[in-house]
Formats: sequence, structure tokens, C-alpha cells
Amino acid sequence: MIRALGMMSGTSLDGVDAAMIETDGRRIAGFGRSAYRAYSGNESGLLHAALGQWPGGPDVAEAAALSVAAHAALAEGFPEAELVGYHGQTLAHDPGGRGTHQAGDGAALARRLGRPVVWDFRSEDVRQGGEGAPLAPFFHWACAEWAMGQGLLPRAPVAFLNLGGVGNLTLVDPAAGAPEARGACIAFDTGPANAPVNDLMRARRGLARDEGGRLALQGRPDEAVIARFLCHPHFARPVPKSLDRDAFPALAAEVAGLSDADAAATLTHAAAAAVAAGLAALDRAPELVLVCGGGRHNAAMMAALAARLPARVAPVEAAGLDGDMLEAQAFGWLAVRVLRGLPTSGPGTTGAPGPVCGGRISHPARR
Repeated sequence: MIRALGMMSGTSLDGVDAAMIETDGRRIAGFGRSAYRAYSGNESGLLHAALGQWPGGPDVAEAAALSVAAHAALAEGFPEAELVGYHGQTLAHDPGGRGTHQAGDGAALARRLGRPVVWDFRSEDVRQGGEGAPLAPFFHWACAEWAMGQGLLPRAPVAFLNLGGVGNLTLVDPAAGAPEARGACIAFDTGPANAPVNDLMRARRGLARDEGGRLALQGRPDEAVIARFLCHPHFARPVPKSLDRDAFPALAAEVAGLSDADAAATLTHAAAAAVAAGLAALDRAPELVLVCGGGRHNAAMMAALAARLPARVAPVEAAGLDGDMLEAQAFGWLAVRVLRGLPTSGPGTTGAPGPVCGGRISHPARR
């Protein structure tokens, strides 16, 4: 077993999560400490300025340096970690075109920490013809196996719904013997999740988010806007599929004439409607959807999901898991898989033609 530290800075651009996990890359032996480092307003603004830029863009070097510095500062508080999984900051994602871009130099991080770092998890999957996202699904399978072993979940298909800047869903079938087995995991990006609401709050009220969904709960969703939103080509594409954070630029314009509360309600319900559309396209539907990520703290989002999904909705804590740190834990688990040469993605999760072991390993310089 290896004690690994996973680190994640998502498309919500709010900060860095770090979490320890003990694993052999297959089985989860235990979970450890976790921590969070929020981005300041200036840091978040710098990352926002770099969104959509590819290597060499005018703001990329500064964003990459910030990413390494922020992750290093947090990782230094985990001296017990034998290995670090570093996702980097996604600035652009276009798997059918220019590829995928996560800013941040894992080799520089390894030098600063004096420990091996696994990074650049997505590029190899894209190179082999996959979407490069989502990457947490194999870990979701391992989490389901762990929870079932603890008696916290029945041995039946279950869905994990991560609500960060973008939403992604994994349908897990515990009857399969490994996450890379055929039919074990079906995963895809559902659509926008927190990002449109966060951007609305930032633009209109100078706030990072609709805290707890309080503003959205005061408004009424515009169903005509949601119906037009669901006509986007993404929803007609077969799974697996992935999205860039800013793949729905028309959505902001659609709510421009609405009050703050109605706009927040509409964007929140649009995210839930996207999840419902994704579930409707699957051959089999789960009876339970476990919600992780920041979106589960949004009461308006959870209510919208409960109203629109044909399944019971619960926070992932119902399965004994930490919904704030699940993605960070995922990259610790994936780092161990890369170290052991095990697949990190496959046909059912990213559309790659076969199992892919992505990620690069950087070792600190020998003294």
C-alpha cells in the first residue's frame, strides 16, 4: 500500500483541495487527512484571465506558476505522503481539436516537494482518441466497492454525480470485477454545473458563488430558457463525452434580462436538467444518485435534482465518503495506478479505443 496525496483545483476556480489516501491502485485501504487552500480574489482573477488559453498564451505562465506555488504550499503540510497526484489547472479542453491544457509543471512541483509527482493525467487519453475526461470514474468504482464492503451501499448499480464547474456522472456496476472491465463504468460530462452560477454572481454581485443556493431559492426558473439550452448539440451526442468549462456561452446571454434571483434559479435548474437528460440517454438507470463536489452544498441545486431526476438523490456522505475531497482523493488513487502501470481511463469513460494509463511521473532531482 502507498500513502498518496491527491490534489485538485477544479473549474470552479475557488481553491485547491488536498487529501490523503492509502491504496495499492486497486483497493482503497483507508482515507487520511485533508485540507483546503482558498484562492484569493486576485488569484482567482488571474486564473479567470487565463481561461481558454493554450500553452504560450499571454496569461498562462503566471497561472501555471500560481498553480504550482499554491499546491506546493498545501502539500508541504503532508509530510507523510510518499507520492503526490497533481492535476494542474484546466484552462482549455478541446479533445477533438487542440487537445487539453492543464497549466502547472509537475516536475517543478516535485523539485519543490522533494517527492515524486504524477501529473498531466489527461493528455495521453486525448492522444489515443479519448475525450480526456472525466477521469474520476475508475475511482468512483473503487469507492463503490469500498462502501459496499463497509455495508453502506447495496450491491446494485449506483451513480456518482460530481458538481464542480462542470457536472460529470459515473454509472458504476459492481458486478464487474475491475473498473476497466466492460460495463463497469459508464461516464460523461452532463453539462455546466456551478460555473454559470458562479460567473453570474461574480459579474452581478461581486461574489464567488450563490452561497447555499439562497438567491436561486428566491427566484423562478425560466423553463423556456432551459428548453432552448437542452437543444445544444452536446445533449444529442452519445456517451462518453466531455466539455470545456465555457462550452455554453449562450446561456449567460439567455438570462441577461432576468432578475438576479430568476437568473440564478434558471442556471441552477439548467444544470439539473442537463443531468436528467444524461440519465434519460442511458440504457439502464440507477436507483440512487450520490452527489459530490461543491454543488451538493447548494440547497437549490439539490432540490432541482430531486425534482428532475428519476432516482433518489443523496449527498455522497450517505455512502461514508467525503464529497468535498472525492476528486482530490481520486488523483491520489490515480497517481498510484500510474505508478503501477494500471489503466486510468477506457472506452466507457472517455471513449478511448482501449484502456489507457495516462500521466507522467516526475522525480525530485537526486542530491
